[in-house]
Amino acid sequence: MTFPLTRRALHALAACLALCASAPAFADHTVKVVVPFAAGGTQDLVARVIAPALSKALDASVIVENRAGAGGTIGMAYVANSAGDGRTMALVSSSHHINAALYPKVSYDAVKSFAPAAHIGKTGFALMVSAAVPARNVAEFVAYAKANPGKLNYASAGNGSATHLGMAYLCAVAGLQMQHIPFKATGEALNEVLSGRVQAIMPASIGALAYLDDPRIRVLGLTSPVGREGALARLKTLSESGVPQFNYDSWYGLLLPATTPAATVEKINQAVARVLADPAVVAALDKAGIVPIKMSTAEFKAFAAKDAAEMRQLVQVSGAKVE
Repeated sequence: MTFPLTRRALHALAACLALCASAPAFADHTVKVVVPFAAGGTQDLVARVIAPALSKALDASVIVENRAGAGGTIGMAYVANSAGDGRTMALVSSSHHINAALYPKVSYDAVKSFAPAAHIGKTGFALMVSAAVPARNVAEFVAYAKANPGKLNYASAGNGSATHLGMAYLCAVAGLQMQHIPFKATGEALNEVLSGRVQAIMPASIGALAYLDDPRIRVLGLTSPVGREGALARLKTLSESGVPQFNYDSWYGLLLPATTPAATVEKINQAVARVLADPAVVAALDKAGIVPIKMSTAEFKAFAAKDAAEMRQLVQVSGAKVE
């Protein structure tokens, strides 16, 4: 038996079908969160912290896939060329835009090839100096470095790393002349400062916690108000300590292929908002020194474009090059 459809019913049916066609079908499908670096790093940690909660929020199976190589550009190229169906996304940090300046010949555009879906959080950094440096605060360190141009060194986790660019930024803003000594990892670089062979370093602020009362090193200040709580609350920011307008931190977020429909991007954004409201997720991020910060898709898009321009300028100032 058949029933005639009224014009109103036909319009309602068409609208329903259009909505169903445009909505991302996450159920019964696997959603991949691609980390463009090897397992064990902070981006990998963030991805694995949010993945279980994101699975619940999307009602889908969410897995973390590491696609490392070429400073993260291999994994990002993979995501840029993936289908825009919401099932493949990248967990990125500030390094995404840093790499865009370091690797100008990559196959994708760091801004145009992606749709910023969800901002997850930020982490700040700390200025730390060897106990052999006669400086008890930021102002004294700046004065000492200015009085000894070219004689002081700073360590980093590698050429073009966030720890490198942070110190390069400080040198540019404060008018300091210091030599950069890159190492393979933050731990190795920090050991050189602890030994007194290198004078300064700017690691993530969470890494400074264990050294607040260590006689071998001094934590002079924070690069940003982000994460200034608990034991770190006693520290001033560099902008409060004689380096006006200095602000430096790193962020984490999810990017989708640029071809992803706006409705799908919005659904991911709303899902991450629910994830960041989960006390267990907040606690895990806090333990890693990351402060959850939610943004709308419009806010994150504007933020990402601004960050890309700033990181490009910072790489130029630092003189960092891929060798």
